[in-house]
Order: sequence, then structure tokens, then C-alpha cells
Amino acid sequence: VQLQASGGGMVQAGGSLRLTCTASGSIFGINDMGWYRQAPGKQREMVALISFAGIQQYADSVKDRFLISRDNAKIMVTLQMNRLKPEDTAVYFCIAQNLGDDFWGRGTLVTVSS
Repeated sequence: VQLQASGGGMVQAGGSLRLTCTASGSIFGINDMGWYRQAPGKQREMVALISFAGIQQYADSVKDRFLISRDNAKIMVTLQMNRLKPEDTAVYFCIAQNLGDDFWGRGTLVTVSS
């Protein structure tokens, strides 16, 4: 499985960004897709996940601000990030879980200035 992410960048606090990630390759069997992030000096943490059936999970820190969605026909997941905060600054990684294995995309940097 190969994952191609796009949409990172720099925004002021309170602004919005959208991340997208598209899977290709051995896509049969992909269930959960979503995003993790890693801030400087911190461990990678789950941001949001969505199952093939559309069940969503969010980190408490992003609930009510971020929205994850998925297009199964395009094998694409989107993360709409609203009311961004400086503490959301991190490298965001797309993940796809396929038959028990995790596949990661290259990170995309999100920087939120105060």
C-alpha cells in the first residue's frame, strides 16, 4: 500500500487547513484510514481514524474542531481541520490499516502561528 498525502502548510491560529491522503497499490482489505501527528520532542499520537464503514474516532484534543471523511471508491481520506491552534503544529502522517498491517505515508507539515 502506498499513501500519498497533501494539504499541509502554514496558517494563523483560528484558521483552517485540509489534508487529503490517497491509497494505491494493494488496497484490497484496507479498513481503517486516518491521521497521526508528531510534534517536535513528542511521541506520535492518533488524531483521527475512520473505518471502511465510516465509524470515526478522534483524539480529545481535536474533537469538535476536526472532521475526518472518506471516499471508499477513491480510497481517499480527508481531514478538515478548523479553529486550528498553535499546539496543532506537527508533522501529520496518513495511515492505512490493511489485514493487520499498518502502512504510513510521508508526513506533511502543519504549522499554526499564534
